[in-house]
Formats: sequence, structure tokens, C-alpha cells
Amino acid sequence: MTTAKTPETLRILIADDHPVFRYGMKALLHSVAGLEVVGEAATGEEAIAAAQSLQPDVVLMDVKMPGTGGIEATRRIVQAQPEVGIVVVTMLEEDDAVFAAMRAGARGYLVKGADQEEVLRAIRAVASGEALFGQAIARRVMHFFAAPREAAARTAFPELTEREREILLLVAEGRSNTQIAQRLLLSEKTVRNHISTIFNKLQVPDRAEAIVRAREAGLGSERAEGAVDH
Repeated sequence: MTTAKTPETLRILIADDHPVFRYGMKALLHSVAGLEVVGEAATGEEAIAAAQSLQPDVVLMDVKMPGTGGIEATRRIVQAQPEVGIVVVTMLEEDDAVFAAMRAGARGYLVKGADQEEVLRAIRAVASGEALFGQAIARRVMHFFAAPREAAARTAFPELTEREREILLLVAEGRSNTQIAQRLLLSEKTVRNHISTIFNKLQVPDRAEAIVRAREAGLGSERAEGAVDH
């Protein structure tokens, strides 16, 4: 006998090539009111077909599966059924997998081993149109978007040495010479010498102009955190 579902029930499709993982995830979700596992898939092709025939609200998608992988399956499902929320669940933590999933249209990303609360939070978030990443993945995403500052310094100021770029970044953040010296374990005299060289290479008259140049290149913040001594 089939139990009638309420409108609030979320339909879940589990796509993973490991039967033990599917079994465990199915057991976890069956224990939660308002969730229903409507199908399973062991390959990307099966996931695409099941998503079309079962019309789930959310797909829990493994990345590495035989044949069509989870990233391509995600892309094709989202392209055909943009209303379906995809949560990528994988052992992988590499940045390329995270951002490939994002580009493919996944709205959630969890590392296998995430606790029940984290899994349920991700399912409910993507089902309501939001994006949610597990704690471990969120840290990687934040680091990724912070890292381009150093890359921007290398691109914008190729004439500077690695140490000079490092000091310019700290200057752009509003750090004083004393703070920079403490941060980099240098003497203040050494920091002053580096800053003087930076001014000469960038052809700027003073610290304020150097900060303007650096921030125009995407370095530093809008609020100074320390004094602007020379």
C-alpha cells in the first residue's frame, strides 16, 4: 500500500556507484520525516534517466562513477531540469572538483563523512533554491577567493620581487611598518628599505599613492588597519 505524500515531502534520488553508501544514505533519509528516497542510480547515465523519469526535488550525486561521471550528469540534469537541486557528495576535496561541480550547476557540495545534520541542511537548502556547501568545502571556497590577491600582485606588478609583493600587499591592507616587520619577522629598517624600493619601482611618491595603486589592482581592503608610517 502506497502512503500518500504531503506537499512538503522532498523527493530524493541517490546516485552513487557504491551500494553500501546508497544503503546507508537511504537508511539515514528514511528516518527523517518529510523526505522520501524515490530512486537510486549507480552510474551517471542511470542518474540522468532516473532524474527524468522520477522527477526528484534533490539528487545526491557522487562525482566518480562509471561511464558518465557525476559532473557531466549534473550538467545534463540541470540543463534539462533546472528546478532539480543537485548536492554533490564525494570523497574528493580538490578545488577543481568543487568548482567543476559549481560550474555544472550543483547548488550543494558535501564531503562523504558529513554528519546527518549537515546532509539534511544541504538537501533542504538546495530544494528551496539556495546554495550550501559543507564546512570543509566552504573553507576551501573562501580560500580560493582570497588567493587571487597574491596572483593579482604578480600580474599587476611583475617588476617587484616576491618579498616586495608580499610587503606591498600588507601595505595595501593598511599595515604599519611595525606590523609588517612583526608579521614577516624582519627588522623595521629592512621593511623601510623594501618600501623605498617599492616606491621607486612603482614610481609613486609616497605610501598613500602606493596604496591607491595596489587597491586599484585588487589588493588590500578599503579600511586601513594600522598607521601609515614611512
